[in-house]
Amino acid sequence: MDEEQTPTTFEELGISEEMRAAIEAIGWTTPTPIQTKAIPAGLEGKDVVGIAQTGTGKTGAFMIPALEAIEAGKGLQVLVLCPTRELAQQVAEDAEELSVGSAVRVGVIVGGVGYGPQNDALSQGFEVIAATPGRFNDHMERGNVDLGNLKTLVLDEADRMLDMGFRPQIEDVLRRSPRSRRTMLFSATMPNGVHALALRITQEAVWVEATPEGTTAEGIEELVFLVKPEKKPDLLLKLLERPSWDQVLVFTRTKAGADALQGRLRGKGIGVDVMHSDRNMQHRVRALDRFSTGSVRVLVATDVAQRGLDVEGISHVVNFDVPSDPEDYVHRIGRTGRAGAAGNAVTFVSAGDLGFLRSVEHRLGRKLPRESLEEFDYAGGMEAESREPRVKKHSRTGGGMGSKSAEDLSDEELQKLLNPSS
Repeated sequence: MDEEQTPTTFEELGISEEMRAAIEAIGWTTPTPIQTKAIPAGLEGKDVVGIAQTGTGKTGAFMIPALEAIEAGKGLQVLVLCPTRELAQQVAEDAEELSVGSAVRVGVIVGGVGYGPQNDALSQGFEVIAATPGRFNDHMERGNVDLGNLKTLVLDEADRMLDMGFRPQIEDVLRRSPRSRRTMLFSATMPNGVHALALRITQEAVWVEATPEGTTAEGIEELVFLVKPEKKPDLLLKLLERPSWDQVLVFTRTKAGADALQGRLRGKGIGVDVMHSDRNMQHRVRALDRFSTGSVRVLVATDVAQRGLDVEGISHVVNFDVPSDPEDYVHRIGRTGRAGAAGNAVTFVSAGDLGFLRSVEHRLGRKLPRESLEEFDYAGGMEAESREPRVKKHSRTGGGMGSKSAEDLSDEELQKLLNPSS
């Protein structure tokens, strides 16, 4: 399609009047680039492979055409597989909003919660299901799933699902799905494994891309603070004194570090909650709700929240620890600056983190701006970057705190948890 012919409104995309009314009620005014490219192909019933990060509108890109093809009362017709419970819930919420006024029913099938409501959704033939592969596979093994009328299968964040080891469950769903289905695969990156999967499971797919692989969204101001490891909590507290730091998402490397940082912030009177895989589903949902509604100002999380967390208004993302995987950096900071809004991403870098920082910058193809505050600066400051530090290995799991809560730990114990590399 020539640039002059590119649709600029949802009406020009060929969406039904009922769907446009739902879109207007949500507050979406203009289709995003990935929606502009993917929706027309989806409405034509074509398979779609999309390269798009979260925050680019990809849920609407696959859900709008999928919902347009649904016939209410004919059982499960749209199945969206997601890597995390949080993303599955977000997809389901978007589907519910897009199907307002219709008879379409939407269910969520994820682990960490009871089987009862999920059994009901499947037995009653809900038309749309957003699910994590593991729990959905459990239901298939129990004989609870009928895929006979499935029209659209969506693999959302396929790269993440493969990284998490869900390939066997995905293959099982593919084997049991009708060959006549339409397949839509979306992925933030397209490594060889995902590329091969996309080629194998789609037929004459339309390939669309909203953002080049490994880039960050426009409108995000990025900044690196050079800081002593033991001064990271103090630096965060200092930055939180700034008036523009309204809604802050902080990423730590370890679960224990997240808990300890929560205790440190709470001890200073800051509204904060924590989100990681050791917290049960109910707590994680509650923490996300409190953060999204502004009940707490800060959410401390491990990488469980780097994808699938869709909260409007996040003013700042803080990498308390530099991610070891450069792609994680891209997805972390993508939580801010969403839907065209301005955003800020701050990364704390100690001397031992310089190797990880270089990997991130190599992936981005550019150097991130530095800032150094004298009272927090690590020894040597900027000059340390001219030397090649020995990068220490970091554990992704972290040590436990025994029977102590974060608030009960001594300052020394807190520092060890907050700075696993020190």
